[in-house]
Amino acid sequence: MKTIISILVFLVGLSGWAQYDFSGKVSSDFQEGKVYLSMIEDYRKLSGVYREQILNETVPDSLGSFHFTGDNLPSENKIYRIHIDTCSEAEQPLNHFSGHCANSKEILFVAHNQDTLDFPFNSNEEMFCKVISKNPKSEVFLKIDSLKNDMKFAFATYQSEANKKLNTEKWFHKLQEFGDSLQDPIAQLYIYAFISDRSNEFHSHYLEDLKANPYYDQLLSKLEEAYPNASYTQQYEAELNADKYLINRDHTPWWLYFIIAFALLSIMINFYLIGKWRQLQKSSKNKILLSPQEEKIRKLILEDKTNKEIAETLFVSVSTVKTHINNLYKKLNINSREELKNL
Repeated sequence: MKTIISILVFLVGLSGWAQYDFSGKVSSDFQEGKVYLSMIEDYRKLSGVYREQILNETVPDSLGSFHFTGDNLPSENKIYRIHIDTCSEAEQPLNHFSGHCANSKEILFVAHNQDTLDFPFNSNEEMFCKVISKNPKSEVFLKIDSLKNDMKFAFATYQSEANKKLNTEKWFHKLQEFGDSLQDPIAQLYIYAFISDRSNEFHSHYLEDLKANPYYDQLLSKLEEAYPNASYTQQYEAELNADKYLINRDHTPWWLYFIIAFALLSIMINFYLIGKWRQLQKSSKNKILLSPQEEKIRKLILEDKTNKEIAETLFVSVSTVKTHINNLYKKLNINSREELKNL
């Protein structure tokens, strides 16, 4: 009986132990290269290889097969990349730091810590074009890439401005609709990263689309619900707010800028006039309050004369000078020569 219980406990523990297993094959051109597994936290760094993203590395065996396994990945879906290049040991630090390797091949996919994925050759014996997995989200990027290729073909068919405008509207809608159908905001985020990329020709249309299309706010809500702690959720929110600010700023009426400038100028003039008025008030106050002797002493203080020098100039005693200075301070509501100089 104890043996049976022990076996059951072992099986329960085994079932709770999550472990990922990613394997695949590379073509003969890359058999001498290194294979890298990376986790992507910044969706603006989807393409290329970055040292800070690399989780593990290996080399293909004699048959071109590679294998990654472990139990240290997050339990929720994340974006991963398997990438192979034939950079030499000397080239790797520089090329990996810059995110570029000339002779390289990569595949993006979605996975979590319990996934088993295989990356075999496709029917044309091409590598990194197929994913076999029980996780339905794993191959969403391949599906989107296929749609993006169709889009590029449509744009290349006839490159007029009219055709470009029609195709842009059509494919924006088609990509967004397809992203919705995949029912995973990570897939939609991949589409967003493509259409909002500042380096491509669709960026201006994206900004126009952002003005009225609720798709982008809905995507933020989905990300916050499904991946509240993911870095790319915060990244997306920050980018969305920045782009909204950009389009709102660009469409501020010119007359509003004029009113703001006029108001600021008026405030500055008022401050200047108030300052001048206060100076005049202080000057008038000084002349009204001070006796002729105190006024003389005030001017001598402003000339940095000492009490002894003032006494000699006015032919009075030092104690008399001190008395006048004390009276002067009281009338002007000050306590020192420095305050007098600042009036």
